[in-house]
Amino acid sequence: VQATACLVGAGLLLTFLGALGCAGRAPGLSMAEGDTLLSVDYEIFGKVQGVFFRKYTQAEGKKLGLVGWVQNTDRGTVQGQLQGPISKVRHMQEWLETRGSPKSHIDKANFNNEKVILKLDYSDFQIVK
Repeated sequence: VQATACLVGAGLLLTFLGALGCAGRAPGLSMAEGDTLLSVDYEIFGKVQGVFFRKYTQAEGKKLGLVGWVQNTDRGTVQGQLQGPISKVRHMQEWLETRGSPKSHIDKANFNNEKVILKLDYSDFQIVK
């Protein structure tokens, strides 16, 4: 009986970790089964225009298998939206906050409107002019 309880507990833990995006994805599983999909809006402040920030953001997003968009604003910031598996979105958020393009200088990154989604709204990662 104890062994069964442990197995049930382990199953629940794996289900919970999978929902958080901590568990690895098994090959052949769809994104929705293997990792919860997340959508988040972002705005990056600092020296982020005229330093290929959008191009590097698009490249990093594609490398991670994310979809969404990125654009310059009239306020001198860069904004956009990320969508994909939660673990990949978290990785991209850290990249936006700490790395960016080689010549950029990031002062602040704002993330908001974060929500779990059932399907992706985009098919790729676009630079919006």
